[in-house]
Amino acid sequence: MSSRGYFGRFGGFYVPEILVTALNELEAGYERLRKDEEFKAQLNALLSTYAGRPTPLYECHRLTDVGGGARIFLKREDLAHTGSHKINNALGQALLAKHMGKGRVIAETGAGQHGVAAATACALLDLDCEVYMGEVDVHRQRLNCFRMELLGAKVNVVKSGSRTLKDAINEAMRDYASTSDHTHYLIGSVVGPHPYPVIVRDFQAVIGREAREQILAATGRLPDALVACVGGGSNSIGLFHPFVDDESVAMYGIEAGGNGIGSGKHSASVVAGTEGVLHGSRTLVLQDLDGQIAETHSVAAGLDYPAVGPEHAHLGKSGRVKYFAVTDAEALSAFRLLSETEGIIPALESAHALHFALALAKELGENRTVVINLSGRGDKDVAQVAEMEGVR
Repeated sequence: MSSRGYFGRFGGFYVPEILVTALNELEAGYERLRKDEEFKAQLNALLSTYAGRPTPLYECHRLTDVGGGARIFLKREDLAHTGSHKINNALGQALLAKHMGKGRVIAETGAGQHGVAAATACALLDLDCEVYMGEVDVHRQRLNCFRMELLGAKVNVVKSGSRTLKDAINEAMRDYASTSDHTHYLIGSVVGPHPYPVIVRDFQAVIGREAREQILAATGRLPDALVACVGGGSNSIGLFHPFVDDESVAMYGIEAGGNGIGSGKHSASVVAGTEGVLHGSRTLVLQDLDGQIAETHSVAAGLDYPAVGPEHAHLGKSGRVKYFAVTDAEALSAFRLLSETEGIIPALESAHALHFALALAKELGENRTVVINLSGRGDKDVAQVAEMEGVR
């Protein structure tokens, strides 16, 4: 990767001049603090005593028996404080903002989990917090909206465009452009201009480092495969990054297939996207021939985004990670199956990875191992699924 944040031909720094100074300041601040022993000690203490790290690596005996084939392990990010992997990055960036003297934090959110994590970190560190969230996502994630407000954050409802995550990011970037002298934009995924894809990846790589130690302790060897869902891609890059140089470990990123790739109603940027620039980065984007951003769809709000982080684009094009799409219906089936076999209700985002991993485990056969990143818990999705199924 170059100093300006390229992964192969993807990444970079495509922003209006008004943001250049702020992003240069952020890059310099991060490069200084990531090597600072006091900063690292503070973050590690927060991750362990506050966020509950390390999260367990849990073997799914019943799910393995039902699915057949390889042993299935879950990296239980759903057990981290606030219910998802998002707290890892939120604590890291909020502490970064504090050290850089930024008293106000803004964030975007889709499924609400990043918004909740950002609000939580800001409450803990005494920072003002505002969260941008699309109107569609506000409707399907009402509980998380209330949680953010309960934690002291202001929720700004975005009513423009598709009223989903893309538009929440648009509004947050507009805010940041005019307030960066006192505001830190706490981006929740490995998207956006350099240095954000690197910062978020580094804060989330704790997932893969822990998983590596845990699977070695449990089985005596590295896993045969890693599987994680991919929207922007923070939970997946966090799991994958510490294993990238281990050629024996296959890695699979699972995107939102929505109603099917052929329907056009999906969010599978690597599977079906083309090269373009969105939110300050060259990556793979769902767009038409004129470069207009396509409308996306997923039952999982956190995957409903028309692009992917630039490092994922590079890993996909290089072939190091294989990317596949799972439909809404398939994810909902996995959502129920894990609940019924293991007593664990997964986030709808994670359920996409679960569906694919079950088929992969059967294909691999016995005496092989698959690690799935269970990126979040499904409490936030229960009301949505109940409404879809007509349960009152």
